[in-house]
Amino acid sequence: MKRKVIYITLAAVVLVGGLGYLFRTQLAILAFDLFMADKVESSLQKSYKPLKSEQAPEPVVLQSEPFNVMLLGSDQRKDEPARSDTMILAVVRPKESNVLLVSIPRDTYVDIVGKGKKDKITHAYAFGGHQMAKDTMEAFLDEKIEYYASVNFQGLKDVVDAMGGVELPIGKDIVNKGKDHEKFTVKANQPIYMGEDALNYVRYREDSDFNRTKRQQVFLDAAAKRLMQIDQIGKVPELIEIMGDNFQTDMQPKFIIDLAKQLLSGGKPEIASFTIMGEGMRINGIYYNQANEQDVRQAREMIDNWMNPDTPEAQLMKPEKSEESVK
Repeated sequence: MKRKVIYITLAAVVLVGGLGYLFRTQLAILAFDLFMADKVESSLQKSYKPLKSEQAPEPVVLQSEPFNVMLLGSDQRKDEPARSDTMILAVVRPKESNVLLVSIPRDTYVDIVGKGKKDKITHAYAFGGHQMAKDTMEAFLDEKIEYYASVNFQGLKDVVDAMGGVELPIGKDIVNKGKDHEKFTVKANQPIYMGEDALNYVRYREDSDFNRTKRQQVFLDAAAKRLMQIDQIGKVPELIEIMGDNFQTDMQPKFIIDLAKQLLSGGKPEIASFTIMGEGMRINGIYYNQANEQDVRQAREMIDNWMNPDTPEAQLMKPEKSEESVK
């Protein structure tokens, strides 16, 4: 009888353990709701910065329709005007956990909306903050932008450190050594890259602007994969506190929380990336990138395709794989 009880107990432990493993994502979401959601929402409230042109937000509901977000990575430094080193339009399809990233290289020559002149798109943020950057990107892509989210370099570095690093495909040492550039080296083939190396990976500027843009996409994909690991979920409140003033968005805190749980329960997000390429040119001795018109058209078509809620997942337009490698 005693042996039978032991067997039954062992079987129960195995069953519970097995169910816990099979439903670990659901359990993680439940734990998040019970122990972390209120703290996360309170922390996110500090980063909630709606633009002046926006109306009072509508009540938050479960997001099911596709929506887009302008992602900005700022190179803010002390005593210097901030520029948007990274400019990406992300189209999110919550139902399928699919994300499209359309990157615009920082030197792309565009009309700066509200400034009355053409300049590098990176300067829109320096001239007029998030609003001018948003207006300029909307005009360039011919697409209404619903939300923005921005983080500066210090926030990126600190978050990567708090996550325990990210995996990056660096097969050759990256050496920034130009006389007018900050000097650094990122060693190749490390199993994990911490914040300083990850930041330098996305900032490296001594090859093409397009490779730099692609590295930013690679980093975002690597960071998303790292964050989706179960052992990272418990760190979410810490990560948000770390970002603090380094992170700003006009997405309501509860919207972000519900969306994160929705994407997590739907499995690993599939991320497709596209970069608007172009040709270098000089005007009055200043380097600019003249965007390829065909790439701009393709980007607009993909965005429209992904934003259409009636587009079946099988018919989503996917960027062609680039043959140009990045370090």
